[in-house]
Amino acid sequence: MTLSVGVNIMHPDKLQSMATNREDREILARALDLAEVTGKSHRPQVTDFYDPYRCAMITRAVECIPGLAVAVDGGYPAAERSRVLIFPDYLAAVDVDPGLAFLAVQGSFRFKTVTHRDYLGALISLGLRREKLGDILVGEEGAQIIVAAEVSGFIQMGLTTVGRVGVTTREINRAALEPPVRDYREIKVTVQSLRLDTVAAHGFSLSRTKMVREIAAGKVYLNWRLCLDPSTQVHTGDMISARGRGRVVLKQTGGQTKKGRTNLLLHCYGSAWR
Repeated sequence: MTLSVGVNIMHPDKLQSMATNREDREILARALDLAEVTGKSHRPQVTDFYDPYRCAMITRAVECIPGLAVAVDGGYPAAERSRVLIFPDYLAAVDVDPGLAFLAVQGSFRFKTVTHRDYLGALISLGLRREKLGDILVGEEGAQIIVAAEVSGFIQMGLTTVGRVGVTTREINRAALEPPVRDYREIKVTVQSLRLDTVAAHGFSLSRTKMVREIAAGKVYLNWRLCLDPSTQVHTGDMISARGRGRVVLKQTGGQTKKGRTNLLLHCYGSAWR
């Protein structure tokens, strides 16, 4: 695979090292195909929506290609799902269309509570792929949804119910987004080591033995990437997510106690802090 500028996009060995599982390799290969289009045509391209780990994987790969630049845009600074913009490096990122659309979904939810899962299920039931959907910002009277611009019209026509509640869907502009405040519980603990099972056990209020079972069952992700090794080291800024349990961020590591244990500051989000 070669750009018109005459450089090899990605050596197979390097591709293998950056994407260690089949799904990631396929995602990276699709992104590099877009990079090839940009290199030949000088027209910006945009990927599907991906989590921060995969956006970073794509960014690292494309940044290695002379003549190309990248930017990541999910609609707002703290977006968890974003699209990667690939464009000639003589352009500014602000001049590249990220292909985002912003929708407001409203309904009478006074007697029926609907969740993120309800909104996502309603969208998927329309036949949409998850990769065309960005963040879903759920509020008391509805939700704001960030989607790929190419499916916006389809959603506006097709999304009429969420959780058996009738809804109306209309397009809004980026400035109208109201990202919810992320509530969290702050806890301070001391640990013998920064192993994944140890830190996660404290963050999710589980025994270390149960946490090891959760990890082995494929329910735990470190920085959006499935991690099956309980001995993996966790570092400041890392995020641990566990299916059905929320997320824990290691915000700070402090000094050691007299017994050689390390002080940690954790932020627990979602189910993890309740």
